[in-house]
Amino acid sequence: MILTWVYWAITVFVIVLVVRSLYREKSLREQFVAAMVLVPLLLRVLFIK
Repeated sequence: MILTWVYWAITVFVIVLVVRSLYREKSLREQFVAAMVLVPLLLRVLFIK
């Protein structure tokens, strides 16, 4: 049970980093890549596999 919450916390931390990168990036291509990375991470945080 605790391992699940640790995994969830790490995933939330990575989401914060990706969102920060998404808004800081000027290249539209890099923003698109960050958005594509964000989708599976959000599904993981919502416990949807």
